Amino acid sequence: MKTFAGLAAEEILGAIGMAEDKKGILLETGTNEFEIVEFGIGDVNYGINVAKVREVITASDFPVTEMPQAHPYIDGLFTLRGRSMPLVNLPRCLNVPGSDRAKNIIVTEINAYYIGFLVDNVSRIHRVSWKDMEPAPEVGDQSRVVGIVKFGEKIVLLLDFETIIAEVNPEINAKLTTFEEAEADLKERRSKEHIVVAEDSPMLRDLLTTTLHESGYNYVKPYSNGKEAWDYLEALAAKDAPIESLVRLVVTDIEMPQMDGHRLLKLIRANDRLHDVPVVLFSSLINEEMRRKGDELGANGQIAKPEINQLIGLLDDLIFGVKKKKED
Repeated sequence: MKTFAGLAAEEILGAIGMAEDKKGILLETGTNEFEIVEFGIGDVNYGINVAKVREVITASDFPVTEMPQAHPYIDGLFTLRGRSMPLVNLPRCLNVPGSDRAKNIIVTEINAYYIGFLVDNVSRIHRVSWKDMEPAPEVGDQSRVVGIVKFGEKIVLLLDFETIIAEVNPEINAKLTTFEEAEADLKERRSKEHIVVAEDSPMLRDLLTTTLHESGYNYVKPYSNGKEAWDYLEALAAKDAPIESLVRLVVTDIEMPQMDGHRLLKLIRANDRLHDVPVVLFSSLINEEMRRKGDELGANGQIAKPEINQLIGLLDDLIFGVKKKKED
């Protein structure tokens, strides 16, 4: 089994012959396709969206410094190109046995946060459609799997990396639940607006919905993927009523099973009734390249998780024209 230690994500693509042209899937928009880096822990195959991966490195080449009172999942800190970042022992986090094979570190950027994940090996990259990603079966509250992809008899489990990061970094949860209290009249106006949310992570979906409720946005319809959200929006579009009275704004993640947020945005913009409904991308994948994609598709705003306060401020601006005052 070949590994690709020391190669950046796009170099991995070239190394396995998956990038037929320089644009590749990473530069396409609204195709409802994505690529996953497949990696192994023990005898189980897992996957992570290639858009989150910055590099794959050999663990033995990077000394780890233990940190006192660190989270139990954290082995310590390692340094890559002058940047220190935590290392999550993924077998320990998942409570599964690793192997004695050579170890790799998957270096990721998620929620504008650099963090490494220790795995047994990294094998290859797959290009798949979000339609082929099935929601994870409900096997318990602590399941960290958000979806599964089948390749013949082989099953690759897509992990909820956002939730893992939120567990090891309390600041993430704080930013997802902390917002500035609005004046009574604005809170009253919020209470009349209908918001649709598409977010596949159960923990983040619940946190987002609860925080929006607490801020005054009482009418929130949460969905676990873009397909469910689109089916609901399409049904609303068929009703004989002003669309603004049925849905005022859509907040969507990008990375979701069945249909991703870019595809959902593209469908909304192509629908005569829904065309002008504001859409905000709220995702851990917001970076320069993803922001360009969202702009091309017509996103009204893009906020990197977990900045819920920024999200609520943007919702107020798009719905009411209320711009949040900038700090001095």
